[in-house]
Amino acid sequence: MASATSKKVIYAALIGNALIAITKFAAATVTGSSAMLSEGVHSLVDTGNQGLLLYGIKRAGRPADARHPFGYGMELYFWTFVVAILIFGVGAGVSIYEGIDKLAHPHTVTNPLVNYAVLAVAMVFEGVAWWIAFKEFRATKGEHGYFKAVRVSKDPTVFTVLFEDSAAMLGLVAAFIGIAAGQALGMPELDAVASLVIGGILAVTAAMLAYESKGLLVGEAALPDVVAGVRATATAQAEVKRVNEVLTMHLGPRDVLVNLSLDFEDGIASEVVEAAVTRIERAVKQTHPEVTRVFVEAQSRRQHETAENGVAAESGAGT
Repeated sequence: MASATSKKVIYAALIGNALIAITKFAAATVTGSSAMLSEGVHSLVDTGNQGLLLYGIKRAGRPADARHPFGYGMELYFWTFVVAILIFGVGAGVSIYEGIDKLAHPHTVTNPLVNYAVLAVAMVFEGVAWWIAFKEFRATKGEHGYFKAVRVSKDPTVFTVLFEDSAAMLGLVAAFIGIAAGQALGMPELDAVASLVIGGILAVTAAMLAYESKGLLVGEAALPDVVAGVRATATAQAEVKRVNEVLTMHLGPRDVLVNLSLDFEDGIASEVVEAAVTRIERAVKQTHPEVTRVFVEAQSRRQHETAENGVAAESGAGT
């Protein structure tokens, strides 16, 4: 489940985008600007997206039950993917359509000062929301660079809002340049071009979010340091001869499933094995709080290799 700080970021973005959407639509109605209308749609889509992220967080926080024994954590990943689709289908689609339509039927933007005032106010609101999202992302990225931090992050809420706010800032700049250039050069077509640029920005943002969400939905392993820590904990037990395999998967941002295949020393009693398994599970969860489930499979090296070869053979036969 996402953190309380992530919710704060989403709420800040939701309130800011809702206020901005209202002012942008009002300005588009008064001035007839295609770029401003596209920006209004953009902010409206972002507002809906933040609502979906909050809904996804609520759904992901439900406890496990008989139908979903591993919980509902991955619902957050699903709703993040829906957000990406909405940004592409609605935000980018409407902006590009509006731009093409106004290119075919250009008209002069009236009362341009209204647009400039609204864009200035929107930049302030979006800038505050962006800074809140950026500070939260910077606090959680660790030692990774910004791009790598997005790739390895298992909590899509923060980087989704950061992506949206970054796209919003770029869209505002594009709208300002398009409206100003169109007025200065007497070319109303530039307002339509700005709408097309906004649509392109949204399409790229949606593609990036969809790509990251897809990986989380398919099932991503825990970070390498977590996997290494789990392996080290198991190896440190005197009863364990060899660690055959460590399989991990994120079921949510703070919900990791661990499956261990261990080769125990020959001739030890079953109660000794059980005690070792209990110690391993306790130590792993204490060292890595994000690990919520640990399953241990006792296999000799030969059994493990036989099982692996059997799976590979079946896979090859299936293809």
